[in-house]
Amino acid sequence: MSVVMTTSDVDQSWTSTVSSSSPLRGVDFYFQCAVAVIGFVGAAANAFVLCGLVASKQHRKLVLIFNQNVLDLCSCLLLVVTYALKLGNIRLVGIRGYWLCIFLFSDNLVWCSMNASVINLASITVERYLKVVHPSWSKKWLRRWLIYAAVAFAWISGTVYNMALAFSTSTVIDGVCYAYVFWKRRLP
Repeated sequence: MSVVMTTSDVDQSWTSTVSSSSPLRGVDFYFQCAVAVIGFVGAAANAFVLCGLVASKQHRKLVLIFNQNVLDLCSCLLLVVTYALKLGNIRLVGIRGYWLCIFLFSDNLVWCSMNASVINLASITVERYLKVVHPSWSKKWLRRWLIYAAVAFAWISGTVYNMALAFSTSTVIDGVCYAYVFWKRRLP
């Protein structure tokens, strides 16, 4: 079965051939299984680290490190959920199909938590730099509320950025999710 898709906004055609007996379906299946297993192992590892931080009461002292582990745990759990749904080979129809495409099949929620994780890592880097290179300045000016603001900024900016991208470039056509495909204009 051959699928040709065109859009008036992009003025570009995509052609792809989908075959149900293709050996690539087997490779894709095993890849998705491997990603789900990696997500499960990562979720277990991050859960153990979080339990250790809470048990030792270090989660209040190391807020950015704790937040990093929470973000990584969320990423891994969302990876497992997303790829388990992809393995289910669900046909996306109606409004439910659209929302599943936007949030899960496009890996949008996974990327939201990964983008937030990168922003949080940058915050950890800045905080550690200030504490090591400028210890007197950091004791005077680096307050607890600033650390919590960095945590909130990581979650909010990671989510807003990726949600705007997914909503503006993804859609469902004939039960298939096309994520990050439809751009308003091409660059020259």
